[in-house]
Amino acid sequence: DSVTLNCSIKDPSAGWRFYWYKAVPDVSSNYYSSELLPGSSNGTEQDSYIVHGPTHTAGYKCRAGRGDPVYYTQDSKPKFVWSGDFHPSVSLTVSPDRVQHFTSDSVSVNCEGNSTEWRVMRFTENSYHSYCSSWGTMTGSTCNIDSNQQSDAVYWCESGSGEFSNAVNITILDIILVSPVHPVTEGDSVSLSCRLRRQPNESNVFFYLNEKLIQNDTRRELNISAVSKSDEGFYKCQYSQQVSAQSWMSVNGWLNNLFSHFEHNNNTLHVLIYMCCICFML
Repeated sequence: DSVTLNCSIKDPSAGWRFYWYKAVPDVSSNYYSSELLPGSSNGTEQDSYIVHGPTHTAGYKCRAGRGDPVYYTQDSKPKFVWSGDFHPSVSLTVSPDRVQHFTSDSVSVNCEGNSTEWRVMRFTENSYHSYCSSWGTMTGSTCNIDSNQQSDAVYWCESGSGEFSNAVNITILDIILVSPVHPVTEGDSVSLSCRLRRQPNESNVFFYLNEKLIQNDTRRELNISAVSKSDEGFYKCQYSQQVSAQSWMSVNGWLNNLFSHFEHNNNTLHVLIYMCCICFML
């Protein structure tokens, strides 16, 4: 697989050359250092750059320059390409172990891997990314999110050795759908449940898969005895007039998991890139 990066400037004109960088986490400074990508030392005439065969989650940024001596623009903000590596060297876990949480929940994010330095990042709906210290307390490898700073956002870990974890989308609501955080395997039994912050009256609960109603009764659980690829998709639940956020449930074939485990033990990564194209804006 390949990823195409695009760089644009506010007032495009002739003579610009484009420089491409990998954004490497610098935990000690709370910033990202820049590592030139191959073939970019003198800039490229093209405003796009193809990264061939990425295997890990990575951040990228660009800048433009022209003239002699060269005048450079500011660096773009880093953008991230998330890898579906089944066995990342750095991983993120959430406590409680779900992606939807009540507004009153105490939520923490923990980083795991071979590093002694960590930082937890989040990216909110208003396209703002920040460090744990802005909205929580970082203790060792764990970020405890302040109850008054909870927000719908994508969370991930960055290690002192410059690596990224998987990303987890956390949603804060008064009604939540409890669903698997990680991909499930074909043939496994799966249970999803609908929970409300306040004790509800007895009433029907509606479960939806990709906006299609699949269960309508008083049960607050949706049980799948043997999950299949057709069960993959966006789930949500509804009680009275309250509707949970959607959660994606990913289903892996058991053969894929077997091959992935075998390849991992032979130091070979089996990677699925979820995002094929990102665009940088200065």
